[in-house]
Amino acid sequence: MGRKSLEDFFSNIFDFKLKNIANTGVIYWGGKLLALWEAAEPHRLEPQTLETIGIDYLDGALSPGDAFAAHPWVDPSCEFDNGAPCLVNFRVDPGLSSKITLFEFAPDGQLLRRHAHSVPGFSFIHDFIITPHYAIFFQNPVNFNPLPSLFGMRGAGECVEFQPHKSTNVILIPRDPNNKEIKTFSVESGFVFHHANAFEQDNQILVDSITYQTLPQVQPNSNYKEVDFDSLDPGQLWRFKLNLDDGTVEREMLESRCCEFPTHNPNQVGRKYRYLYIGAAANENGRNAPLQAILKLDLETEERELHSFAPSGYTSEPIFVPKPDAESEDAGWVLTLVYDGSKHRSTLAILDGEDLAGKAIALLHLKHHVPYGLHGSWCDEVFI
Repeated sequence: MGRKSLEDFFSNIFDFKLKNIANTGVIYWGGKLLALWEAAEPHRLEPQTLETIGIDYLDGALSPGDAFAAHPWVDPSCEFDNGAPCLVNFRVDPGLSSKITLFEFAPDGQLLRRHAHSVPGFSFIHDFIITPHYAIFFQNPVNFNPLPSLFGMRGAGECVEFQPHKSTNVILIPRDPNNKEIKTFSVESGFVFHHANAFEQDNQILVDSITYQTLPQVQPNSNYKEVDFDSLDPGQLWRFKLNLDDGTVEREMLESRCCEFPTHNPNQVGRKYRYLYIGAAANENGRNAPLQAILKLDLETEERELHSFAPSGYTSEPIFVPKPDAESEDAGWVLTLVYDGSKHRSTLAILDGEDLAGKAIALLHLKHHVPYGLHGSWCDEVFI
């Protein structure tokens, strides 16, 4: 161990302070613009200037140190609230057993419901999905050894190890606080970062998710610029059918193309839906590759439309904005930031949700590049 390594070791050993980076998601809810990170509290921003106001405890719903995940969902018509919309989110306290806490908030930011449930085993959960009656979590088969991180030898992400010999647990937690019956399903091993949607149908719950066959181990001193895409398993769209009567699971691949960041009409969250926009898709089918296109999938006809920004454009997560009084589910605008590698700048692309493969409605070129981000949301209020 060299001198520099020794200095790093002694400066990091037993450093339990966790920096709240608030870099994963952003949402405007209850009159607050919140930047989210799954391992800590939200940061509130000033909507007009984007200046940081500070940590926000959601009017007492959170205590110091409480996490608030970066993947909230808005139920467009909550039957617990006479059809009013509500924001649903969660936090995980991992350990030998994990505690999952559900939160539901009214449009004015008032806490409506909060209830916690314990599930066996360590849980590394980035995203979840909802239906009118359930919150659904995929408990990925990973092991976490915190000792190298505590001793300052590795980052926390380098201590997560995928265990392909174990199955994935799908956990259904009732959204009704009075219903304590948790259902758990076991499915073939895989890793899920992001879910597309879920809905209830007869005695089944159908969940559509981007699934990886394996999760590569994050290696110390690895260089993200030297990734060999062909050596990694691609993310692909799978549908899981959970039978509530007999506890069995069926699964089928809906899209084999390498893809990530799925989105759809927000009015269909937790409901049966037809159109899915996969926000970052490989321009070429059949191989793992950089994501350079937006893919529209018709789940009824299986028709596909692709809007490519290759060879120098690289896509990010899209946002679907429904047109006012739209009669068709796909009547809306698809917004995505595209990085142009040839000009080192970014463009906001506005595409037609009904004719995705057609000419872009608008391409708003920026004079600079926007560093790659993760998740965003649409707000119909104007602050400037």
